[in-house]
Amino acid sequence: MRKNIENIFNEWNESNSFSGVFSVTSFDSPIYQIACGYRNKAEKLSNELDTAFAIASGTKFFTALSICKLIDNGYLSLNDRVSDIIPYDLKMINREITVFHLLTHTSGMGDYIDEELSSDYNDILKLYDTRPVHKWNCLEFYLPMFNELPQKFKPGERVSYSNAGFILLGLALESVSKKTYHKYIEENIIQPLNLPHTGFYRMNNLPVNTALGYIYDESLNDYITNVLYMPIIGGSDGGIFTTANDLVKLWQAVLTDCIFSSNMREQFFTPHGKYGLGVYLKNENRVKHIIRLAEISESIFSLSTFQE
Repeated sequence: MRKNIENIFNEWNESNSFSGVFSVTSFDSPIYQIACGYRNKAEKLSNELDTAFAIASGTKFFTALSICKLIDNGYLSLNDRVSDIIPYDLKMINREITVFHLLTHTSGMGDYIDEELSSDYNDILKLYDTRPVHKWNCLEFYLPMFNELPQKFKPGERVSYSNAGFILLGLALESVSKKTYHKYIEENIIQPLNLPHTGFYRMNNLPVNTALGYIYDESLNDYITNVLYMPIIGGSDGGIFTTANDLVKLWQAVLTDCIFSSNMREQFFTPHGKYGLGVYLKNENRVKHIIRLAEISESIFSLSTFQE
Protein backbone atom coordinates (compact mmCIF):
# COMPACT_ATOMS: atom_id res chain seq x y z
CA MET A 1 0.00 0.00 0.00
CA ARG A 2 2.81 2.40 0.89
CA LYS A 3 4.35 2.13 -2.56
CA ASN A 4 1.01 2.66 -4.27
CA ILE A 5 0.36 5.81 -2.23
CA GLU A 6 3.88 7.07 -2.92
CA ASN A 7 3.35 6.59 -6.65
CA ILE A 8 0.02 8.42 -6.54
CA PHE A 9 1.60 11.31 -4.65
CA ASN A 10 4.57 11.55 -7.04
CA GLU A 11 2.27 11.54 -10.05
CA TRP A 12 0.09 14.26 -8.48
CA ASN A 13 3.16 16.31 -7.51
CA GLU A 14 4.96 15.83 -10.82
CA SER A 15 5.76 19.55 -11.03
CA ASN A 16 7.17 19.54 -7.46
CA SER A 17 4.98 22.54 -6.63
CA PHE A 18 3.51 21.10 -3.41
CA SER A 19 4.74 22.81 -0.24
CA GLY A 20 3.63 21.26 3.02
CA VAL A 21 3.19 17.84 4.61
CA PHE A 22 1.32 14.94 3.05
CA SER A 23 0.38 12.13 5.41
CA VAL A 24 -1.60 8.92 5.10
CA THR A 25 -1.97 6.98 8.31
CA SER A 26 -3.95 4.22 9.98
CA PHE A 27 -5.04 4.11 13.58
CA ASP A 28 -1.84 2.26 14.44
CA SER A 29 0.94 3.97 12.49
CA PRO A 30 1.81 6.18 9.52
CA ILE A 31 1.66 4.51 6.12
CA TYR A 32 3.27 7.22 4.01
CA GLN A 33 4.46 10.70 4.98
CA ILE A 34 6.50 13.30 3.17
CA ALA A 35 7.42 16.95 3.77
CA CYS A 36 8.08 19.23 0.80
CA GLY A 37 9.05 22.86 0.24
CA TYR A 38 10.10 25.54 2.69
CA ARG A 39 8.51 26.79 5.89
CA ASN A 40 10.66 29.90 5.47
CA LYS A 41 11.43 30.76 1.85
CA ALA A 42 13.97 33.53 2.51
CA GLU A 43 16.13 31.40 4.80
CA LYS A 44 15.39 28.18 2.88
CA LEU A 45 14.25 26.36 6.01
CA SER A 46 12.62 23.13 4.88
CA ASN A 47 9.25 21.86 6.01
CA GLU A 48 9.47 18.88 8.35
CA LEU A 49 6.91 16.24 9.28
CA ASP A 50 6.14 18.08 12.52
CA THR A 51 6.08 21.59 11.02
CA ALA A 52 2.98 23.50 12.14
CA PHE A 53 0.81 25.26 9.55
CA ALA A 54 -2.05 27.72 9.85
CA ILE A 55 -5.11 25.81 8.66
CA ALA A 56 -7.43 28.78 8.14
CA SER A 57 -11.09 27.67 8.28
CA GLY A 58 -10.03 24.21 9.42
CA THR A 59 -10.29 25.93 12.80
CA LYS A 60 -14.08 25.68 12.50
CA PHE A 61 -13.67 21.94 13.12
CA PHE A 62 -12.17 22.70 16.55
CA THR A 63 -15.02 25.12 17.28
CA ALA A 64 -17.69 22.63 16.23
CA LEU A 65 -16.15 19.85 18.33
CA SER A 66 -16.08 22.13 21.35
CA ILE A 67 -19.70 23.25 20.93
CA CYS A 68 -20.84 19.64 20.51
CA LYS A 69 -18.85 18.68 23.60
CA LEU A 70 -20.76 21.33 25.56
CA ILE A 71 -24.04 20.01 24.11
CA ASP A 72 -23.09 16.43 25.03
CA ASN A 73 -22.37 17.55 28.61
CA GLY A 74 -25.70 19.34 28.92
CA TYR A 75 -24.47 22.94 28.90
CA LEU A 76 -26.07 23.75 25.54
CA SER A 77 -28.62 22.31 23.16
CA LEU A 78 -28.94 22.48 19.40
CA ASN A 79 -32.24 24.33 19.78
CA ASP A 80 -30.90 27.07 22.04
CA ARG A 81 -31.27 30.54 20.55
CA VAL A 82 -27.95 32.32 20.40
CA SER A 83 -29.63 35.59 21.38
CA ASP A 84 -30.49 33.94 24.73
CA ILE A 85 -26.91 32.80 25.31
CA ILE A 86 -24.53 35.63 24.54
CA PRO A 87 -24.58 38.91 26.52
CA TYR A 88 -24.49 41.25 23.53
CA ASP A 89 -27.10 43.32 21.74
CA LEU A 90 -27.66 41.54 18.43
CA LYS A 91 -28.89 44.36 16.26
CA MET A 92 -29.67 43.03 12.78
CA ILE A 93 -29.10 39.37 13.65
CA ASN A 94 -32.30 37.32 13.69
CA ARG A 95 -33.29 36.42 17.26
CA GLU A 96 -34.50 32.99 16.14
CA ILE A 97 -31.06 31.79 15.04
CA THR A 98 -30.13 28.66 17.00
CA VAL A 99 -26.92 26.78 17.70
CA PHE A 100 -28.08 24.25 15.09
CA HIS A 101 -28.42 26.96 12.43
CA LEU A 102 -24.90 28.19 13.09
CA LEU A 103 -23.30 24.74 13.05
CA THR A 104 -25.01 23.81 9.77
CA HIS A 105 -24.41 27.19 8.07
CA THR A 106 -28.15 27.78 7.72
CA SER A 107 -28.49 30.91 9.89
CA GLY A 108 -28.88 33.35 6.99
CA MET A 109 -27.10 36.08 8.94
CA GLY A 110 -24.90 38.67 7.24
CA ASP A 111 -21.22 37.82 7.06
CA TYR A 112 -18.19 40.06 7.41
CA ILE A 113 -16.47 37.87 4.80
CA ASP A 114 -19.31 36.77 2.54
CA GLU A 115 -17.95 34.21 0.10
CA GLU A 116 -21.23 34.20 -1.81
CA LEU A 117 -20.64 37.83 -2.76
CA SER A 118 -16.92 37.74 -3.45
CA SER A 119 -13.99 35.35 -3.40
CA ASP A 120 -11.50 38.12 -4.15
CA TYR A 121 -8.80 38.16 -1.47
CA ASN A 122 -8.39 41.90 -1.98
CA ASP A 123 -11.88 42.42 -0.56
CA ILE A 124 -10.75 40.70 2.63
CA LEU A 125 -7.64 42.87 2.80
CA LYS A 126 -9.83 45.99 2.77
CA LEU A 127 -11.04 45.05 6.25
CA TYR A 128 -7.58 45.76 7.60
CA ASP A 129 -7.61 49.33 6.27
CA THR A 130 -9.98 50.34 9.07
CA ARG A 131 -9.39 47.45 11.47
CA PRO A 132 -5.63 46.99 11.97
CA VAL A 133 -4.51 43.37 12.28
CA HIS A 134 -2.96 43.85 15.72
CA LYS A 135 -6.41 44.55 17.21
CA TRP A 136 -7.96 41.23 16.16
CA ASN A 137 -7.13 39.56 19.47
CA CYS A 138 -10.55 38.67 20.93
CA LEU A 139 -13.90 37.50 19.54
CA GLU A 140 -15.76 40.58 20.76
CA PHE A 141 -13.73 42.64 18.28
CA TYR A 142 -15.41 40.83 15.36
CA LEU A 143 -19.00 41.52 16.39
CA PRO A 144 -19.36 45.12 15.04
CA MET A 145 -18.23 43.91 11.61
CA PHE A 146 -21.43 41.91 11.07
CA ASN A 147 -23.85 42.92 13.83
CA GLU A 148 -25.58 45.51 11.64
CA LEU A 149 -25.53 43.60 8.35
CA PRO A 150 -28.96 42.68 6.96
CA GLN A 151 -30.25 39.15 7.25
CA LYS A 152 -29.74 37.27 3.95
CA PHE A 153 -32.59 34.77 4.40
CA LYS A 154 -34.73 33.22 7.12
CA PRO A 155 -32.94 30.81 9.47
CA GLY A 156 -33.08 27.27 8.10
CA GLU A 157 -34.15 28.32 4.61
CA ARG A 158 -30.94 27.23 2.88
CA VAL A 159 -27.19 26.76 3.32
CA SER A 160 -24.76 29.67 3.14
CA TYR A 161 -21.22 29.28 4.46
CA SER A 162 -20.75 31.71 7.33
CA ASN A 163 -17.60 32.92 9.04
CA ALA A 164 -19.60 35.28 11.25
CA GLY A 165 -21.78 32.37 12.37
CA PHE A 166 -18.75 30.64 13.83
CA ILE A 167 -17.69 33.82 15.60
CA LEU A 168 -21.13 33.74 17.27
CA LEU A 169 -20.52 30.10 18.22
CA GLY A 170 -17.22 31.13 19.78
CA LEU A 171 -18.97 33.88 21.75
CA ALA A 172 -21.60 31.37 22.88
CA LEU A 173 -18.82 29.02 24.00
CA GLU A 174 -17.23 31.83 26.02
CA SER A 175 -20.54 32.75 27.64
CA VAL A 176 -21.36 29.18 28.67
CA SER A 177 -17.86 28.05 29.71
CA LYS A 178 -16.84 31.33 31.38
CA LYS A 179 -13.49 31.01 29.61
CA THR A 180 -12.00 32.75 26.61
CA TYR A 181 -12.34 30.79 23.39
CA HIS A 182 -8.56 30.25 23.13
CA LYS A 183 -8.30 29.03 26.72
CA TYR A 184 -11.23 26.64 26.30
CA ILE A 185 -9.71 25.04 23.18
CA GLU A 186 -6.36 24.73 24.94
CA GLU A 187 -7.79 23.12 28.09
CA ASN A 188 -10.49 20.91 26.52
CA ILE A 189 -9.10 19.85 23.14
CA ILE A 190 -5.36 20.50 22.79
CA GLN A 191 -4.09 19.44 26.23
CA PRO A 192 -6.31 16.38 26.85
CA LEU A 193 -5.55 14.97 23.40
CA ASN A 194 -1.83 15.79 23.68
CA LEU A 195 -1.57 17.85 20.51
CA PRO A 196 1.93 19.30 21.14
CA HIS A 197 2.20 21.38 17.97
CA THR A 198 -1.34 22.80 17.89
CA GLY A 199 -2.31 26.23 19.14
CA PHE A 200 -3.45 29.78 18.50
CA TYR A 201 -0.07 31.40 17.93
CA ARG A 202 0.42 35.12 17.57
CA MET A 203 1.53 36.04 14.06
CA ASN A 204 4.39 38.16 15.45
CA ASN A 205 5.54 35.46 17.87
CA LEU A 206 5.45 32.12 16.03
CA PRO A 207 7.18 29.18 17.75
CA VAL A 208 10.04 27.24 16.24
CA ASN A 209 9.27 25.01 13.23
CA THR A 210 6.14 26.91 12.22
CA ALA A 211 5.53 27.65 8.55
CA LEU A 212 5.21 31.25 7.47
CA GLY A 213 2.23 32.07 5.28
CA TYR A 214 2.75 33.83 1.96
CA ILE A 215 0.81 35.96 -0.50
CA TYR A 216 1.89 37.12 -3.94
CA ASP A 217 2.76 40.82 -4.26
CA GLU A 218 2.31 41.91 -7.88
CA SER A 219 4.28 45.15 -7.39
CA LEU A 220 7.29 43.18 -6.18
CA ASN A 221 6.66 40.24 -8.46
CA ASP A 222 7.45 38.02 -5.51
CA TYR A 223 5.93 36.26 -2.52
CA ILE A 224 5.84 38.09 0.81
CA THR A 225 4.84 36.86 4.25
CA ASN A 226 1.23 37.47 5.25
CA VAL A 227 1.98 38.76 8.77
CA LEU A 228 0.47 42.17 7.90
CA TYR A 229 -2.58 40.61 6.22
CA MET A 230 -3.88 38.27 8.90
CA PRO A 231 -5.40 38.79 12.38
CA ILE A 232 -2.71 38.88 15.06
CA ILE A 233 -4.24 35.71 16.50
CA GLY A 234 -6.89 33.38 15.13
CA GLY A 235 -10.54 33.29 16.17
CA SER A 236 -13.31 30.70 16.24
CA ASP A 237 -13.73 30.88 12.46
CA GLY A 238 -10.06 30.48 11.49
CA GLY A 239 -6.40 30.81 12.37
CA ILE A 240 -5.28 27.84 14.46
CA PHE A 241 -1.90 26.22 13.75
CA THR A 242 -1.43 22.45 13.74
CA THR A 243 0.47 19.56 12.17
CA ALA A 244 -0.52 16.55 10.10
CA ASN A 245 0.22 14.18 12.99
CA ASP A 246 -1.79 16.27 15.45
CA LEU A 247 -4.74 16.17 13.05
CA VAL A 248 -4.49 12.39 12.97
CA LYS A 249 -4.72 12.33 16.76
CA LEU A 250 -7.70 14.65 16.63
CA TRP A 251 -9.60 12.51 14.14
CA GLN A 252 -8.79 9.37 16.10
CA ALA A 253 -10.24 11.02 19.21
CA VAL A 254 -13.43 12.02 17.38
CA LEU A 255 -14.01 8.59 15.87
CA THR A 256 -13.27 6.69 19.08
CA ASP A 257 -15.54 8.89 21.21
CA CYS A 258 -12.79 10.52 23.27
CA ILE A 259 -14.28 14.01 22.81
CA PHE A 260 -17.99 13.26 23.08
CA SER A 261 -20.33 10.27 23.20
CA SER A 262 -21.13 7.91 20.34
CA ASN A 263 -24.62 9.42 20.19
CA MET A 264 -23.13 12.89 19.74
CA ARG A 265 -20.74 11.50 17.13
CA GLU A 266 -23.66 10.18 15.11
CA GLN A 267 -25.36 13.57 15.27
CA PHE A 268 -22.09 15.28 14.37
CA PHE A 269 -21.85 13.35 11.10
CA THR A 270 -25.55 13.38 10.21
CA PRO A 271 -25.89 15.41 6.98
CA HIS A 272 -27.98 18.58 6.87
CA GLY A 273 -27.41 19.70 3.31
CA LYS A 274 -23.66 19.87 2.79
CA TYR A 275 -22.81 19.90 6.48
CA GLY A 276 -23.04 17.84 9.62
CA LEU A 277 -22.76 19.77 12.87
CA GLY A 278 -19.95 22.02 11.72
CA VAL A 279 -18.14 19.53 9.51
CA TYR A 280 -18.29 19.56 5.71
CA LEU A 281 -19.63 16.30 4.29
CA LYS A 282 -18.70 15.83 0.68
CA ASN A 283 -20.25 12.40 0.30
CA GLU A 284 -22.93 11.04 2.65
CA ASN A 285 -22.24 7.39 1.84
CA ARG A 286 -18.52 7.89 2.38
CA VAL A 287 -19.22 9.46 5.77
CA LYS A 288 -21.33 6.47 6.80
CA HIS A 289 -18.50 4.21 5.68
CA ILE A 290 -15.96 6.17 7.74
CA ILE A 291 -18.15 5.92 10.84
CA ARG A 292 -18.50 2.17 10.33
CA LEU A 293 -14.75 1.78 9.86
CA ALA A 294 -14.14 3.78 13.00
CA GLU A 295 -16.33 1.39 14.94
CA ILE A 296 -14.09 -1.52 13.93
CA SER A 297 -10.91 0.57 14.33
CA GLU A 298 -9.59 0.06 10.80
CA SER A 299 -10.08 3.51 9.34
CA ILE A 300 -7.36 5.08 7.21
CA PHE A 301 -7.06 8.85 6.97
CA SER A 302 -5.46 10.93 4.24
CA LEU A 303 -4.39 14.40 5.38
CA SER A 304 -2.71 17.23 3.56
CA THR A 305 -1.59 20.46 5.21
CA PHE A 306 -0.67 23.26 2.84
CA GLN A 307 1.58 26.22 3.38
CA GLU A 308 -0.39 29.36 2.50
